[in-house]
Amino acid sequence: MTTSPRGRSHHPAEESERLELAALLPPPSVPDLDPHRGLLVKEALLREATASAAPRGRAVRSPRPPRWRLARVLGPALACTVAVGGVVVVNLPDSVPPGAGTARGGAPATPGTPEAARLLDRIALAAAEQKQPAVRDGQFVYVESRVAYATQSAGGGPASLAPAHRRQVWLSSDGSRPGLLREEGRPDSVLGGDAPVQHLDGPGATPRPGTLSDGRPSVGDPTHAYVASLPTDPDTLLALIRKETGGGQDPDQRAFDAIGGLLAETWAPPEVGAALYRAAARIPGVTVVDGARDAAGREGVAVARTAHGRQTQWVFDRATYAFLGERTVLTETGDAGPAGTVVGTSAVLARAAVDRAGEVPGTGEVPGTGEGAGTGEGSGRR
Repeated sequence: MTTSPRGRSHHPAEESERLELAALLPPPSVPDLDPHRGLLVKEALLREATASAAPRGRAVRSPRPPRWRLARVLGPALACTVAVGGVVVVNLPDSVPPGAGTARGGAPATPGTPEAARLLDRIALAAAEQKQPAVRDGQFVYVESRVAYATQSAGGGPASLAPAHRRQVWLSSDGSRPGLLREEGRPDSVLGGDAPVQHLDGPGATPRPGTLSDGRPSVGDPTHAYVASLPTDPDTLLALIRKETGGGQDPDQRAFDAIGGLLAETWAPPEVGAALYRAAARIPGVTVVDGARDAAGREGVAVARTAHGRQTQWVFDRATYAFLGERTVLTETGDAGPAGTVVGTSAVLARAAVDRAGEVPGTGEVPGTGEGAGTGEGSGRR
């Protein structure tokens, strides 16, 4: 689906309905950013549609968000609309504008640098040697982080990075129970992808019944059991990631983003983590940034890839090669701000296996119950 007028209906009734539906959408938060974060965009769109449509008297059912949600900056250009008599999910495009994902001048993306390959090999060796407690079926993987998102006013102007805040997520290890997302300043969100929704393929299209998730874990919607089952041969793993993230016109950036998502909010077993890093080393265009800081202010060395006017950086501890967090920086001046503007950042502080959603490792408490215990470890130096 695209925003091009091609294929748009010119029937007056349908055009009137389209304009009314389009009025329900808020403006995108940060223009000129990569739109590949599909799950986040869908979730934000559904949440805003629910809030906007209710005063108009339309019956809107609030869904449970997807099982997995990344701490990412939302992309722009939501092409189509939502919410008449229920929740509607907009199908996002599988491709990017011509030339996106290529170097300036239309040249193909260059191979990853030897420096990046060597660094990722050292990171993989360190990941393979990590000791990690087993995560049992029925448990939850707990990830605590600090995150900050860039926002932009509806009237335009440069994007502004909000202060970093605490984020906690509990993900069912086998997908058998709903997870939980908790962020400072926001209500808790139950994570589960089986809520009924209506999919809208384009302006004037007939909504199709469906769910936010088909119930099967995948690279974009993983469980711990799924991550633990991933192949450990890096070539096989990269091929699987490319297949599940779709081709489009920039499969390399899609694969890089997908691996970053798995690093940020799952707890891959050591051998799978090592394979993810070695798979990333095979993606063209991967480079090294010698100095980068995560959302907690920890300085490290970064593995990075540039596409669509922004650079995604994975930050690692210089001494231990532990994954610290991510940072997204504009590489081209645009509506969101000048080149060098940070539009998203995160810092992973702890991961653990716990028995209940809401259970905080080390405290021995589950809110509302006063019981529970978890096992885990911090990530990197605080």
